Amino acid sequence: MTEFNVVLGAGPAGKAVVERLAAAKRPTRVVTRSGRADVPVGVEVVAADITDPSGSQRACEGASVVFGCVGLPGYDGWPELFPPLMEGMLRGAEYAGAPFIFMDNLYMYGPVAGPRTEDMPLTDYGDKPAVRAKITRMWQEAHRVGRVRAAAVRASDFYGPGVRLAALGDFSVGRMIRGKAAQVFGDPDQPHAYTYVPDIGRALVDVADAGDEVLGEAWHVPNAPVQTTRQILAEFAERLGVKLKIQAPPPLMMSMIGLFNKQVREAKEMLYQWDRPFLVDHSKFAERFWSDPTPLDEGIAATAAWFKAR
Repeated sequence: MTEFNVVLGAGPAGKAVVERLAAAKRPTRVVTRSGRADVPVGVEVVAADITDPSGSQRACEGASVVFGCVGLPGYDGWPELFPPLMEGMLRGAEYAGAPFIFMDNLYMYGPVAGPRTEDMPLTDYGDKPAVRAKITRMWQEAHRVGRVRAAAVRASDFYGPGVRLAALGDFSVGRMIRGKAAQVFGDPDQPHAYTYVPDIGRALVDVADAGDEVLGEAWHVPNAPVQTTRQILAEFAERLGVKLKIQAPPPLMMSMIGLFNKQVREAKEMLYQWDRPFLVDHSKFAERFWSDPTPLDEGIAATAAWFKAR
C-alpha cells in the first residue's frame, strides 16, 4: 500500500512536518479548518472540522500515519476546546487504522523542580496544564485499549522562522527589529530550554518512522545547550543590529493588566515556566534517535533573517 501522511494543523510544527515529508517526496495531506495552508508544491490541502466525526474521518481517510499538530491561537477556552480536538484526532486515526503521532508541549508536568523527564506524573495544576494532562490521558488510554497506536513528541517553547506567537516571536524579536524593547514574562536571567521548530518536524517524522516499538510513549525533542532568555535575546540583538532592551513586567503588574486583558490573565498562570530554571531532559530520545539539535547560533541566525525579511 502506498504511504500517505496526514498532518492535522498547519501551524509552525505542522508546517515543519510537512516540509520534511515534502522534501522526501512523501505523499502528504494537510488538514485545516479553513482549507488554506502555506505548503510546498504537491501537498494536498483540505478543509475539515476535526471535532466533527464525519470531518475527522474524511480528513484521515487513507492515511498510513496521522500527525496531530492542531493547536489553538491563544489561551482562551482550553478546557472546553482541547478535549474535543483530541477526540477528533484520535477518531480520525482510528478510522484510518493509522498510528497517531501527537505534537505536544510540556505543560502537562506543571511546576516542577529540576529537568523534566517523560516519566514524570501528570499535573492537576491550573487550567492549561491540567487540560494538557487530560488530553495526554486520552491518547494514552486510546493506545492502552488498542483503539489507536499512539505516541507523543513533546517540545519546549518553539522558536524559528515563521514562529510568531511565542516567547521568541512577535513580542520579543518582532519588537526588537522595530527598535522597541523585547517583552518577556518572568525572569529573563533564568535558564530556559527552547526548541527549534525544524527539529520538531524532524523528531515527529522520525518517531513515526520508527514503528510500533516506540509507540505508547512520550518523547522529548532535543534542545541545544540551555541559555538564559537574556543571553538568547542578546544574540538576536547582535544579529538584528539593535541595542538590547528588555521589558519584564512583575507579577503584580500582570495581575493588574489581567483585570482588563484576558490573554495576560491567562498567561499569568504559566509564570512558573519563567521564574525558575526551565530544563528538559532529552536523554531518552537521544538514546533511541539522535542528539544533534540545531545549535542556537544557527537557529537564531535563521530566525533573525526571517524577521528581517518580513
